[in-house]
Amino acid sequence: MNIFQNAKFFTTINHLKDLPDTPAEIAFVGRSNAGKSSAINTLTNHVRLAYVSKTPGRTQHINFFELANGNFMVDLPGYGYAQVPEAIRAHWVKLLGDYLQTRRQLIGLVLIMDTRHPLKALDIQMLDFFHITGRPVHILLSKADKLSKNDQIKTLSEVKKSLKPYMERQHISIQLFSSLKKQGIEEVNKVVGEWFTRHHEEIAGMQPND
Repeated sequence: MNIFQNAKFFTTINHLKDLPDTPAEIAFVGRSNAGKSSAINTLTNHVRLAYVSKTPGRTQHINFFELANGNFMVDLPGYGYAQVPEAIRAHWVKLLGDYLQTRRQLIGLVLIMDTRHPLKALDIQMLDFFHITGRPVHILLSKADKLSKNDQIKTLSEVKKSLKPYMERQHISIQLFSSLKKQGIEEVNKVVGEWFTRHHEEIAGMQPND
């Protein structure tokens, strides 16, 4: 089952005070031009649900999409920004940071990295930054079709090895993904689906008995 199928745009916000009241949500984040919007469009089987810009860093707001199961998917601004005024860049940084560390409904983060250029300094900073929440991270090594099968396997192995210290302190999972070849869709669905299931089971377990 594709939990992202039939996702619908819900709202876009530029200030935390405007965040909607949702039951649970997962967020997509990544460096500018890492393939985040393409991944969202592929997972939802929608050509332009998330805007794919030829100019990296143009996603300036937090965009919410409602999933068919009543949960939400969130598209966050890319980091490693385009050439924009410093005041705007500073606003993006604060908006993104405050959301990631304070949003109660956020149950997990899908981190997009270009498989040809993984684990850049900003990616490591994001893992360090999100670690304090104690929530899981699923890494998509996007644009896997740009590498040969052997290089895909080698890159996946190297990234897992590099992240071993992080995986010992935080739940992190990693996979290859290609929007062009529609590679890895089932794996993303399985991971995120388990996040939502576990979350709602925990919430149900906290409810008082009649």
